[in-house]
Order: sequence, then structure tokens, then C-alpha cells
Amino acid sequence: MIHIVLFEPEIPQNTGNIMRTCVGINAKLHLIKPLGFSLEDKYLKRSHLDYVSHLSMAVYEDFNDFLSKNKGPFYFLSRYGKHVYTEIDFKALDTIYLIFGKESTGVDRHILAKHLDNTYRIPTNDKIRSLNLSNTVAIVAYEYLRQHDFFDLAKEEPETLKGSHFLEEFL
Repeated sequence: MIHIVLFEPEIPQNTGNIMRTCVGINAKLHLIKPLGFSLEDKYLKRSHLDYVSHLSMAVYEDFNDFLSKNKGPFYFLSRYGKHVYTEIDFKALDTIYLIFGKESTGVDRHILAKHLDNTYRIPTNDKIRSLNLSNTVAIVAYEYLRQHDFFDLAKEEPETLKGSHFLEEFL
């Protein structure tokens, strides 16, 4: 199982988009406080739409609370990562916790310093500090899924909600 962990997320729209992604890929979302918004925030609701009822989510008071309730393995994503995320052999991991930092400063540097061997990055050029958080989550989560042949996600059926015949009248 894939676990998406957001360390002190600040922007409700990003978290809402990540909630939607988690529902779409059968991932569990873990939120580590403090949050930069209320879980009742109107922007959060707009981002995750009506999918939240299908979301598996846990909220923690702080990073130590998260660690005390989860066993890992833990992989951190940060622009300071010494490795590229594609170097992770996800095939060898049935369960994984992908930990992403807050939008402004990432994961606390004291935490990252203790986990540098398990800290990865997505390559970019030097014109930006980082990619958008929700994009980063999707990129790495889908690499995990790709290496696992997408588990039980809809690979064969292109449209699971409207049906495969939805566009036939236009042919």
C-alpha cells in the first residue's frame, strides 16, 4: 500500500488535489500538524469535490506522533535529496510512506538530516526552487504504481465512470 504523508501542509488547494489523487490511486493520506488551513476550508472542499467520502486519512499532532503510529519504510521527497526518485526500487516495497514537506520550506531540516539516505528529489533546472506539491505527489506516486503494474487501477477500461461507449456516437 502507498501512504502519502504531508508534513505541515499550508495550502488547502494543494491538499485538496492530493486528497483527490489519493482516492484515485487507493492511497492513504497522512497529515501532520500544524496545518495551514482548517479541514473544513471552502477551498479544500472545492479541490477534493465529493471524493472525500472515499478518502482514507489520518491526522497527527506532530512528526513524533506520526512516527509512533507508523512503521515505514519512510522515503522523503525534498529538493535537498541526494538521490533521484527514479532510483527507488519500488518493486521491492509492498508498503511505502512517501513524505512531502510544506510548500514554503519543505520537511524540517533537522528531520531531513537524520534521513538523508532516504531523501530523494525530482530533478528540475535552477530557475525554480521546487515543483508544486500536488504535482510532486502525483509524479512520485505514479512511479510507484508504474513499477507495480498499477495494481488494480483501471488499465484496460479507459473510462470507468461513463462507460467505454461514451464517445462512440461521435465516431
